[in-house]
Parts: sequence; C-alpha cells; structure tokens
Amino acid sequence: MEADGLTHTLDFQLDIREGDPSLLTDGTLESRRVVNEIFRLDKEGWDWDDIEDAVVDRSDHVQNTTQRLVAKATTALREYYGDEDHDYGRPNNNVREPFPIRMNHGEGYDLSLDGDTNDIHFRVSALKHNHVRGVLTGSPDHVEQLQTALQDEDDEWRVGTAEVVPVDGGHELHVNVTRTTADVAPKEDAQTVVGVDINEDCVALAVLDEDDIIASVIIDYTLIKERRHEFFTMRKRMQQNGQTAFETVLQDREKRYVHDQLHKISHDVVEWVSQFENPIMVFEDLTDMREDIEYGTRMNRRLHSLPFAKLRSYITYKAAWEGIPSDAVDPEYTSQECPRTECEHRVRANRRGKRFKCVECGCQDHADRGAGISIAKRWMSKEERNVPLLKILPGFQQVRREASGRVDRPAATPSLVGGHQTESGAGVLR
Repeated sequence: MEADGLTHTLDFQLDIREGDPSLLTDGTLESRRVVNEIFRLDKEGWDWDDIEDAVVDRSDHVQNTTQRLVAKATTALREYYGDEDHDYGRPNNNVREPFPIRMNHGEGYDLSLDGDTNDIHFRVSALKHNHVRGVLTGSPDHVEQLQTALQDEDDEWRVGTAEVVPVDGGHELHVNVTRTTADVAPKEDAQTVVGVDINEDCVALAVLDEDDIIASVIIDYTLIKERRHEFFTMRKRMQQNGQTAFETVLQDREKRYVHDQLHKISHDVVEWVSQFENPIMVFEDLTDMREDIEYGTRMNRRLHSLPFAKLRSYITYKAAWEGIPSDAVDPEYTSQECPRTECEHRVRANRRGKRFKCVECGCQDHADRGAGISIAKRWMSKEERNVPLLKILPGFQQVRREASGRVDRPAATPSLVGGHQTESGAGVLR
C-alpha cells in the first residue's frame, strides 16, 4: 500500500563556521517575542489574519519565518479551543524561555550537499540580514536519510520545515524530511501479529503467529508518570501561594520532556517489532474512551499521566516509516480476559493490578502481557485467521526505560532485538 507521504524529524548539531553563534540565541528570543504577541492579540480578540499582518510587520525575522511562527502558534490555539480536556491549559505568554526558530527550506534556511566530501552545509537566517553557516553533524542514520533526500532527483523525497531548537546551552537543527511515496505492507500479508497494550507506566507487546506466541516484551517507563506528578505538584503549590510567574515555564518544560520521552519509547517499540517477519501492530481502539465514561478528578489526572493517543500515533507513524501496517480492535475486556484460547474467561476478579490469575482455569500471567495477547488474538479472529491455542505461555522480557539515574532493579541488560526471553528479566533502556 502506498501512503500519501510520511514525515520524519531528523536532529542535527550545528558546526558553525561563519557568523556569530549568539545570533541563534537572539533569534530564538525574537521567536518568543513574536509568539507572545500572537497569544496576547488572540486574548484581545483579534482575527487571526489580522494578527499575522501585525506581527509580520513588527518582526525582526524574515517574513516567511514569522509566518511559520504564526502558523505554529495558531495551531496550538486551535488545539486548545477544540480540546475539551485542555491537558496543558491555554497557550500563554512566556517571557523567559526562548522559542524555536521555525523556517521553510530555501527561505529561512537552506541545505546543500558537498559533492566532494558529502558534508551537509547549512545556512540559517537567525534574524533579518544576519546568517550563520556551517556543517551539520548527527547520527549516521539521520545524516544518511538527509543525504538521500538532498540527492533525490525523482521527487520521492521533500525537505520541509526546520527548527533551530535551544538544547543544553547550544542549538540543534531539527529538519522535517518527507518520503512522498512510502510503501506500507498490506495488512492481509502479515505473518506475525503484534498485540500492543499501552498503559500509564508501560507498553506490553505480544507477538503471535497462527501456531503459537513467538515473543513478548514489557517496556516500563514509570519515570514519565513520576515526573509529570512532580510538575503537577509544583504548579499546584505555585497556584496556592499565588506564585504563577513560572507556571508557563513549567508547562513548557513538561511538554518538551514528555514529547522527547514518547519519541524514544516509540522508537524502542518499532525497533523491537521490526525483527519479526511481516508484522502488523494491533492496538485497542480507544476512540472516545474519555467521553464514554465519567471519571473523577483523580482518575482524569491518572489518564493524563501518559498521553495514550499521542504515544500510539508516534508508534504507528514510525512503524509506517518502516513499512509496518497497524490496525485496531474492540478493547472491551482485553485486560480481564484469560489469554488461553481454550478458556478466555472474562471477569474483573481475574486481574489484581499487574497480576493476572484466571479464576476459571488458574492461568497466571503479567496482566499487561496477557492483554497484549488478547488484542492480537482478537485481530486474528476478526480477520478469520487461525488463532493459536496457547496452552502454555512462555516467559517474557521486561525492560525499564530510564532517562538517567540509579537502577534499582537487576541491571542485566538484554538486547531488545533478537527475541531474547527470560522468565522475569529486567533491564534498562537508555
């Protein structure tokens, strides 16, 4: 199946060889001023078309860059007005934090490939009439993808918008590259079915074919929930003490942290799934989940401890980039259903936290791994595939993703690629 186009964001460091690096800092501060003005005028009730005309006239960025900033800011406003959950609150002014410089290729920035060295040269308009030039450096995979896009003569690749992003006292260039003709394998050709169960603290993956369960893994990411709770507590204390000046700063930091972690988790998931033959990834269809059930304040906060839909979109997007299709099934009772095909008894008493024990047949399993198995089996049944009996469930691999810090679980670190399985193995992904 040919997709309309898949976009991938490639990250690069800037080896500046011409121009003052401080211009990039000035440019990100000017971007913040422009975005602040957009939010201020929106609060005053301005029409968005009039806002664009006003900020373009006053901006110290080139016109196209300012237009890209307007587009990004109004997109955030549009999401706020159209999202009843308002997870992060209304986009608001932030006078202290720099904001990425957003640019179009060939206008705000330009890339070229050196025919002799194969280096990727860049030019960035940090401000009007002020440029920095140099060479991009980055991971071999990202460099190779961008080189391929720049060498393309058949219109199969497109280099799009990019952002200069402040990172650890310096700056990176994040470039959007689109593969305009991306081939995703047909669902009917799938030979292995990967059931994906996304939870607030882990994602469980179970791989089945028509004969048996092939492999399974549970990737823990409890740190995201813990960090978001820390951010929530800090904001709450600020509100109680009337110290709201830094509240928007905390919101921005939280959003950047979660965004970065979700991308890393989705990369790990797709990398692990890619080892299997002709896989398809199957998720629970959670459309309108929050609208169907009335939750209390505490449960709503728990649901927001991980953006389930966003993680799923990152996984499916990265999977499609690798040619892996995805689908969804009815989520009802997957976490309460016995994974053994001959039983499949469903009752709430089967599950106690992460522990699953079927009250009918006595089958025991990790509850999230069992849900992944049920999701895969449900898709196979829907597609009229042979569903394996699964009389005996093998052990599973369990790893823990941590950004940094002490590991308080066994530190043997099995590779995620290769289908290694242990009865209760635990490792660390960095």
